[in-house]
Amino acid sequence: QVQVVESGGGLVQAGGSLRLSCTASGLDFDETVMGWFRQAPGKEREGLSCITWTGGTTWYADSVKARLTISRDKAKNTLYLQMNNLKPEDTAMYYCAAERSFAWRYCSGSGFGFGHWGQGTQVTVSS
Repeated sequence: QVQVVESGGGLVQAGGSLRLSCTASGLDFDETVMGWFRQAPGKEREGLSCITWTGGTTWYADSVKARLTISRDKAKNTLYLQMNNLKPEDTAMYYCAAERSFAWRYCSGSGFGFGHWGQGTQVTVSS
């Protein structure tokens, strides 16, 4: 059974940083892509960044690529998202998702096609 669990969200002032973590289990990691998505109130879910688990190839949304860094620790089966210079508009529920490698094509959208999702972790940025 696949499990995906996020952590690391919280309340931070504008300009601050947070690192989100996502621990996954039950996956065939050799054929997996994992990603971070977010959904703000009243908005559609959007893709932020993805990484191929084996090769470490990354993708970032243009709107956030200067401030976000995705990484993974293979030994810990853990995905990270380092977020710097946070802005109030970054306030959202952040989700980690995992799927077999075909899902790479869905990173730039709402994540349709990713079959395994965490419960989300809230990030709130105060001005």
